[in-house]
Amino acid sequence: MALSRTIVIAGAGIGGLTAALALAARGFRIVVLEKAERLEEVGAGLQLSPNASRVLVELGLTERLKRSAVTPEALCVMSARAGGELLRMPLGEAASARAGAPYWVVHRADLQSALAGAVSDHPDIDLKLGATFEDVAPHAKGLTVVHRSGTIRRSDLASALIGADGIWSTVRQHLFPEVQPRFSGLIAWRGTLDATQLPKDFTARRVQLWMGPNAHLVAYPIAGGRQINVVAVLPGTWNRPGWSTPGDPFEVMDAFAAPRWPSQARMMLTAVDNWRKWALFGVPDGCPWSQGPVGLLGDAVHAMLPFAAQGAGMAIEDAAVLARHLSLEAAESAAGIAAALKHMAARGRRGCGGCSGRRGSRAASIISVGRSRSRAMLRSARSARSACWRDRTGSTAGGPEAGAIVSTQRTALPDFGAGLMSGRCGAEAAGVAPGGVSRHLLRRHASSASCDCPRTAM
Repeated sequence: MALSRTIVIAGAGIGGLTAALALAARGFRIVVLEKAERLEEVGAGLQLSPNASRVLVELGLTERLKRSAVTPEALCVMSARAGGELLRMPLGEAASARAGAPYWVVHRADLQSALAGAVSDHPDIDLKLGATFEDVAPHAKGLTVVHRSGTIRRSDLASALIGADGIWSTVRQHLFPEVQPRFSGLIAWRGTLDATQLPKDFTARRVQLWMGPNAHLVAYPIAGGRQINVVAVLPGTWNRPGWSTPGDPFEVMDAFAAPRWPSQARMMLTAVDNWRKWALFGVPDGCPWSQGPVGLLGDAVHAMLPFAAQGAGMAIEDAAVLARHLSLEAAESAAGIAAALKHMAARGRRGCGGCSGRRGSRAASIISVGRSRSRAMLRSARSARSACWRDRTGSTAGGPEAGAIVSTQRTALPDFGAGLMSGRCGAEAAGVAPGGVSRHLLRRHASSASCDCPRTAM
């Protein structure tokens, strides 16, 4: 008996909406369940390297994003201690042309709005707001997916269920209750400011990455260059779930106090009127990707810390590869769907264990920045001043954070045209499956680093 061509997706975030469009393009009817009553402007800015932006371009979202997405001219690594630029990686239109897809920075709300608009316009996608996933039951005709809207319980007959409902995934909790998010010991603070509040030199179309003692700061333009997105990451013990808890600006300014942090960085921080904070959690390694005709993608299965700037990118890649595996032919039977999801899951596990090819090794060099930065932030002050770091850099300027980046990236950064900057998705370019890319590459750096400084597992 042929199954329904309906696929239910739990979660209308970046990964869920991208999956809806990608699967609808393969001929499926899609039902998206989103527990929020409306899609609100929450979250922070996102960096979308070509491994992710190419998927969005192929889904026809360029026109919807052209007014809000910004193509930065460069990524600049800045030293808080030295107060200046350590290195610059050219991006811009030339890099986009070489990669075959743009490097974009965009506010999450703008990207979600563009995806939601495309979903709304698609005749085969039904977005149900205020609908909370509750249960799923397999049977001979496929799956019955139960959801609740207020006091009313409803159900949909489907051939597959995809959990794209984030790190606190209800679908994952239903399948694998033993898998629980883990607090990283880090807190991200975010805010935005009007570009007109800063001198012109501060509002150039670039991504600024400030590295300093026990903290780091990222700033880049969003909303077509009209606003600046600012994210500061600090260690802490506060660990409540959520994305938009109001934050005390005095906590941020105290962590970035002079003379440890230069006036250029502090000027951006003082211009932010409304700070929000969220505790950074991750999903433990080895989380299963699927069970029968039910699968997971994005943060629901491989939530990662933000240091590689690939969280949204990995969710977008997952959606694209899911659509590649889950064809109408595979969906003719429950066994075919389960096999497709298992194949994707198996590739994900292999991706964590091995990376092949020249492109993958270059992507490893780029993403290794994330591991270096997260480790450096959690080292003690004594270790931060160790002779090991001085030997690496020849100077204490910029601290261990700068040393880690300079030592691992001095030759790698000009090669950003490979790996993540290729026009292919990062999973394909690296020869591994989505989700496994970043996690494997971060592990690879951790195991191969020559420095014998104390290490902190992430």
